[in-house]
Amino acid sequence: MDLRTQSLNLRDLTRTVGGLSQSWSLLGKIKPDLVFTRGGYISVPVAIAAWFRRIKYITHDSDSTPSLANRIIAPMASMHAVALDPSIYPYPQSKTVKVGVPISANYSLVREKDMRYFKTKLGLASYSKVICITGGGNGADKLNQIVLANVPFLLKKYPDLAIIHIAGRAFSENLNSRYDAEIATVDRKRVIVKGFVTNLYLYSGASDVIIARGGATNLAEFAAQGKACIIIPSTQLIWNVRNARALAKNHAVIELSEDQAEQELRLAHTISGLLDNNKSREELKKKIIQYYVPDSASKIAELIIDMSGHGYKETKDRK
Repeated sequence: MDLRTQSLNLRDLTRTVGGLSQSWSLLGKIKPDLVFTRGGYISVPVAIAAWFRRIKYITHDSDSTPSLANRIIAPMASMHAVALDPSIYPYPQSKTVKVGVPISANYSLVREKDMRYFKTKLGLASYSKVICITGGGNGADKLNQIVLANVPFLLKKYPDLAIIHIAGRAFSENLNSRYDAEIATVDRKRVIVKGFVTNLYLYSGASDVIIARGGATNLAEFAAQGKACIIIPSTQLIWNVRNARALAKNHAVIELSEDQAEQELRLAHTISGLLDNNKSREELKKKIIQYYVPDSASKIAELIIDMSGHGYKETKDRK
């Protein structure tokens, strides 16, 4: 272990000890009946202090793999709320309950009439096929470059195709320039680049196929809409990889590694396989919808209320 890593570990340990002292004091003043944690590092001293004060706490995992923070505080937790099937988590099953991931009410099952409405709203009514690419809130430069290499093939093959590419604020200007340079003027209008959007549900809802990274919230949103997804997780974000793998294992999404997606036109051919085959898209739709948990926020609220009051209702009653 190098000196820099050791110094960072020492810094984090010092911060945790300081956080434990502050958490102990704060919990003593607030005197909560229950603590709910989403698993960030700040939750570790809070949860430990709660345990010392005999205050119950609940962990929540949006991803298919618990965060390091949640793994540290898991043994003393009263309950584990999880996004996916409890059996895939390393928690006692008697203390684990599926609640899903809270998402905006704007995300709901998209039918043909809804797609037509979304296309009209976005000025895309004249296109019979739409694909949407999103690398998450901050975008993903590597995903952008992978997609860029495949777009000319897709535009040539599908004259009725529009592409919505949500690139990230930091990458949109460069990506726009690259598209300007590499795509014929007559086709350029069919590629719409956005840096960031606050109404992703419109763009995803209008799309036949979505290409994304594998973040837990995005997957929950696309599951609610029932969308055919190609997931290309970042190799540096292990939770993205494991989220994608958990769904791909049950044929709810198509997963491509970055190495696979970088193979010449492999992504384009994978997209074509879905655009050309309604049955394949429908099969993905039926599978991914199974991962949608309606009223996730309400389920979490009910769990918190139950546990902070007169005890938790039996897990089987909530399934």
